[in-house]
Amino acid sequence: MAPAPYVVPQVDSAAVFKPEIFRGKVLFCTGGGSGICRGMTEAVMRHGANAVILGRKLDRLTQTAKELSEATGQICIPAQADVREPKTLQDAVRKTIEKFGRIDFVICGAAGNFLAPISGLSENAFRTVLEIDTLGTYNTIKATIAHVRAAKGSYIHVSATLHYNGTPFQAHVSAAKAGVDALSAVVAVEEGPHGVRSNVIAPGPIGATEGMDRLSLKAGEHRAPAYPAGRMGHVDDVANAAVFLFSDAAAYITGQILPVDGGFEHLRGSTVPYPQAVLDPASVAHMISPKL
Repeated sequence: MAPAPYVVPQVDSAAVFKPEIFRGKVLFCTGGGSGICRGMTEAVMRHGANAVILGRKLDRLTQTAKELSEATGQICIPAQADVREPKTLQDAVRKTIEKFGRIDFVICGAAGNFLAPISGLSENAFRTVLEIDTLGTYNTIKATIAHVRAAKGSYIHVSATLHYNGTPFQAHVSAAKAGVDALSAVVAVEEGPHGVRSNVIAPGPIGATEGMDRLSLKAGEHRAPAYPAGRMGHVDDVANAAVFLFSDAAAYITGQILPVDGGFEHLRGSTVPYPQAVLDPASVAHMISPKL
């Protein structure tokens, strides 16, 4: 009988980093109302930072901000904004400065995705994903850069690994995230002399998130994926990477892309039957939620 594979443990960042490493710092996070970005925000707050979370749904943001404040003992405030609209980001930055007087860390995490083949993808749908992910990242950088410069701060851009290889039904997000990666690299070289660092976290499949629920094939429709780390990713895995990249331990790390995927990308194949799925998309519609 073959031995069972080793499964890497989930680690609390507090077991590695001191609780006060971000004391007095302020985090500005787009997409912070849920999922991966909420998890990163909570982790940074647990190490002493206050935070502003941005999104389009004020009711969800308000509830999340309350929960994060209660969980961490720090201050988190909501700011309604659409990253496609620069003025709303500028207003959120103004609110942040009025409340806290500074912005040290920025997470550019607002994103949109769905499954669709190019043949069934409208120009408007393609444009919308680029506007949220790529243009939204650019708008966030523009709105915050003066304050991040003043604080000698740092950016983390949330990307993906989909564009490292061709991924069926993901042309829109692959193009968008490739643009995010490129923007981060330019920020690193342009703003490095001003004391600003910029890096990318590229999560692989992360369980119990809205994105994973939306993009995963239905249960029983595909072979379980293989992870060299022994398990699917957890939000805490991404959060720990964010704590490290914002910390002084990463002071010499900038312009880099950090996949957080347990080695999944090295073994990833198509998530849908290939080439059947691209030759006849309707034949796999029942496997996908939402449907094609």
